[in-house]
Amino acid sequence: MLKSASGVLANVLKRSLVPAARVSAVPLRRSHDGPVESDEEFDSRYELFFNRKDIDGWEIRKGMNDLCGMDLVPDPRIIKAALHACRRVNDYALAVRFIEACKDKCGPKVNEIYPYIIQEIKPTLTELGIETPEELGYDKPELALENVYDM
Repeated sequence: MLKSASGVLANVLKRSLVPAARVSAVPLRRSHDGPVESDEEFDSRYELFFNRKDIDGWEIRKGMNDLCGMDLVPDPRIIKAALHACRRVNDYALAVRFIEACKDKCGPKVNEIYPYIIQEIKPTLTELGIETPEELGYDKPELALENVYDM
């Protein structure tokens, strides 16, 4: 009984001593008001990231994963820097998979964007000895069977 009476007394004193704060529901838009990065700055940032001499395989994968998670197709100069990074850590498979990921990022405009990318990075591919997924035969299923309706 004393416990409940002391609780009620504490609430009454609290309300009387501390004025109620007037809270109004004002819509507040919380947005990113930081500096906006231009396309050139974005490309330079990722190019510098992949051109680091001390980069390791995990960091390369992290950078590539971040790029693949964005709504963009990487610029050819970013792709070139990433391919050089893959060869520095001697990860040929990662280089080929990154080219495949870039092709996938082209979406429905793959026939327009992907040939341009290959055209731009071809000298780098030749220099590093990297073949495209199409040259390796990765664009077709390995054990594809002939359609029974075409026999």
